[in-house]
Amino acid sequence: VQLQASGGGLVQTGVSLRLSCAASGRGRTFSSYIMGWFRQAPGKEREFVAAITWSGGIPDYADSVKGRFTISRDNAKNTVYLQMNSLKPEDTAVYYCAGTRGPLRIARMKVSDEYDYWGQGTQVTVSS
Repeated sequence: VQLQASGGGLVQTGVSLRLSCAASGRGRTFSSYIMGWFRQAPGKEREFVAAITWSGGIPDYADSVKGRFTISRDNAKNTVYLQMNSLKPEDTAVYYCAGTRGPLRIARMKVSDEYDYWGQGTQVTVSS
């Protein structure tokens, strides 16, 4: 499975962005994958942002983005999205999408080591 993230950019505080992650390749269908978003700011470790189960019914979020970010997926389009509202300068980072075949307990969805496939990352820069 190949993952291609897009949608990043340079924006001002308070605006919105929507990231997309398109999956392609052979093997198990995208709809069976648990998908996640992680981010890494300069000089910091990669951190969990959001994840969603194969059915889309159980999203999970980092506390820092709850209420501002929404993860969703369109299995017909093999795409997962991250809608980011009310962006803050501290959201500045490279955002990576990731996928895993699972099975995976919900509590483990925020652990980057659980993911088998990673996209190339898309830069999000929020200016103050």
